[in-house]
Amino acid sequence: MKLVSWNVNGIRAALKKGFMDFFNDIDADVFCLQEIKLSEGQLDLELDGYYQYWNYAEKKGYSGTAVFTKEEPLHVSYGIDMEEHDNEGRVITCEYEDFFLVTCYTPNSQRGLARLDYRMTWEDDFRDYLNMLKNVKPVVLCGDLNVAHKEIDLKNPSSNKKNAGFTEEERTQFQNLLDAGYTDTFRHLYPDAEDRYSWWSYITKARDRNAGWRIDYFVVSDDLNDAIIEADIRDDILGSDHCPVTLELDI
Repeated sequence: MKLVSWNVNGIRAALKKGFMDFFNDIDADVFCLQEIKLSEGQLDLELDGYYQYWNYAEKKGYSGTAVFTKEEPLHVSYGIDMEEHDNEGRVITCEYEDFFLVTCYTPNSQRGLARLDYRMTWEDDFRDYLNMLKNVKPVVLCGDLNVAHKEIDLKNPSSNKKNAGFTEEERTQFQNLLDAGYTDTFRHLYPDAEDRYSWWSYITKARDRNAGWRIDYFVVSDDLNDAIIEADIRDDILGSDHCPVTLELDI
């Protein structure tokens, strides 16, 4: 089974930058998007052979997620069933026979860490949600989780320790998730791989220098570890300030 996750930083913009070329070429079983920046009715996307599920933010042009899947899920839900978290279109859960797929666009702690307190609440509540699912069947989580876990996961760790995405608080919360019975699939296969990033700042033209961050993930519950075939970061694919990440599972 081939899965793809991509923060497209606006699906309408990505469609003008070769999105469909990559989508058609990779021929994924499940393709997940974050930061679609779309409201209902603004886009009619024809994808032959795929069921489409969209979760729009209440705020126009902000956040949002989508899942395109060849196999129709048994059930699809939106958000994590908590009103304080479910107005920004950040989570879609698809239940299949053998596992849950969850795509997530984690809230950014923002400049000056203005939203760090909310982010900590989100992390606790979202982990509880994943654990509830995991008690039923295995979980595959993907998305822009807005954290570089370790120093190897960004180009300039020393100068970013107090910046959103690399604070001690955020990194600890990601470790808390792993400690709860989950695996970072890329690091599972490539624990020492350096200079592999999934996001680069447009402002500083960081991609030209590969001065990036690895903040996009496929994470699976530990009972799927033996099913991991390959995990990759498609940093050759342009069209967004993020690149796609992929996972192949024997499931």
